[in-house]
Amino acid sequence: MFNGKSKSDVLGENPSTGTSTSLIGAGTSMKGDITSNGDLRIDGNLVGNINCSAKVVIGANGVVQGDINGQTADIMGKVTGTIKVKDLLQLKGGSNVNGNIQAAKLQIEPTANFNGECHMASQPAAATSSKPAPEISKELKHATIAAG
Repeated sequence: MFNGKSKSDVLGENPSTGTSTSLIGAGTSMKGDITSNGDLRIDGNLVGNINCSAKVVIGANGVVQGDINGQTADIMGKVTGTIKVKDLLQLKGGSNVNGNIQAAKLQIEPTANFNGECHMASQPAAATSSKPAPEISKELKHATIAAG
């Protein structure tokens, strides 16, 4: 009515999939688990687990006490719990993660703080490849990182 944008533009709806971005705004506190098929952004406080089939973003003021499962995740705030993503996990500058992480790809900025174990999920070999994958010793499959 006032700005010419459609309702789906304002709410962040993705027209190709019909899903939208859910937001827990700053100043909001929630207790309980969240399940979402669309992107999810937390700028407030959440005590509970997140199960998301898309991208999870924890904003700079966001605090999550619980486990996070998603396709990808960008962490800028504070997380206490296990983070499991199928693709890329980014720990942005100023983030604080206390707990184990599991991801196919991991990016940690220098000013991020991470205390826990890191497990990199290996990708299956391509079916057309005729070379066997090189053996990796068990010591290299598991790493513990303590920063701070």
